[in-house]
This record gives sequence, C-alpha cells and structure tokens, in this order.
Amino acid sequence: MFPLRDHNPSTRTPYVVYALIAANVIVFVSYWHLFDSPVALGRFFTEWALIPAAISEGMHLHGLFTSMFLHGGLLHLGGNMLFLWIFGDNMEDEFGHLGFLAFYLAGGAAAGIAQYLAAPYSMVPMVGASGAIAAVMGGYLLLFPRARVDILIFLIVIIRILPVPAWLMLGLWFGLQLFAGFATPGDGGGVAYWAHAGGFAAGLMLALPLWLRRGGPGFWARTHGHPPHPDARYRPTPIPPVGRRR
Repeated sequence: MFPLRDHNPSTRTPYVVYALIAANVIVFVSYWHLFDSPVALGRFFTEWALIPAAISEGMHLHGLFTSMFLHGGLLHLGGNMLFLWIFGDNMEDEFGHLGFLAFYLAGGAAAGIAQYLAAPYSMVPMVGASGAIAAVMGGYLLLFPRARVDILIFLIVIIRILPVPAWLMLGLWFGLQLFAGFATPGDGGGVAYWAHAGGFAAGLMLALPLWLRRGGPGFWARTHGHPPHPDARYRPTPIPPVGRRR
C-alpha cells in the first residue's frame, strides 16, 4: 500500500513543508552528477552522510543533521517528499512554523541516534529524510488517529484506492519497520529500519506535550481524531482495470 493524500489539507500555507521539500530537491540536484561516478558519490556520502562507525570515533557528528537532506536516488527522494507533503502540513498547522521545524529536525536527529545504537560500528552510510518524516508520521498518529488517508493498494493485477483511518495505515507501517528491524542485521541490510522506528517513536513523544496542552483525550473528543477543520471533498479517482494477458 502507498499513501496518496489525506482528507484534511491544512488551513494555512505550510511554508516550512514547502521549504523542506525545496531544500531536499536542491541538495539532491547539487550532487546529481556524482551518480555517474560511484567513487565520487561514495566519497561525498562519507563526508556528509551518517556513518555509525564514524560517530563511535567522535567524527562527522554533523551527519546526524546533514544526512536527512541526502537521498540515494529519485525514487528515494520522491517517496520521502510525498510522505512529507501528505502528513507534514497538518503538523505544521498545530506546531506553528518554527515549532514544526524544530520538531522535524529533532525527530530526524533522534532517528539517526536510533540507527546508530542499533549498529554503532556499521560503515554503511545512512542517507534520507525518512527518519525525520517518520517522526512527523508518529506525531500525526497521536494527534489525528482517525484522519482519513487515501492509499493505493497493489494486489498482483488488482489496483485500488481506498480511504483508511490514519491509525491503521501508520500503525501498520510502524509495525513493519519493527518487524524488519528485528528480522535483519543491525545495519538493516541497507535500509535504516531502526531510524524509521526510532523517528516514529520520537515523533510520538515530541508531540505528546502539544497533545496534552490541547486537552489530551478531550482534544480527540472535540475533533473526533481528525485535524480540527472540515474534511476536503475529493472526486473518486478512477483506476483503469488491468486485464490478464493471454
């Protein structure tokens, strides 16, 4: 399953979400030419990515922050920015612009620390915004558990768009990260599962004070677990049927 949109776009312009997406795209374009040279790309990631073994030596601590603006390819970048676009605007609505930026960066740093603790001597560079975005998703789950999210489901030849509550989609995503983290070696076999899980947990904890200030369970009772403004109304998205080849 793959999220396409939620049904609660923010009521004000999410400038920080826009700025983060722009920053990630600009940084990616700035080293795009290095993909033609694996050696040069590896050297670049060695300097700016998060490498747990280097952290253990007290080196390249800046990687905790710079790594969240690096990506390993167009699909990596595009998928992360889609998740940020879907879940970030409502979080920025609640935290405010500067508060959301601090939340995002803190969540990304916590995700990097979680991956470091899982494999402190790994030489595999960690890149990507997914840890910080996982924090956004964790906070979203706490604040808006019943918000509707449209997901695209692929079942062999069946493709459907279904609206599901956020708790189902995000809870399943978090569970998959935990399962994969325990089922694979400490470095995740090339995927930072513990950064995802750690970022998600950090997002829950970082959003907890805001949720309590809003009234905790009373906030859910007032908003019915949705962002506190009316749902957007979308026309059904047609998905062409896929027939079997003979």
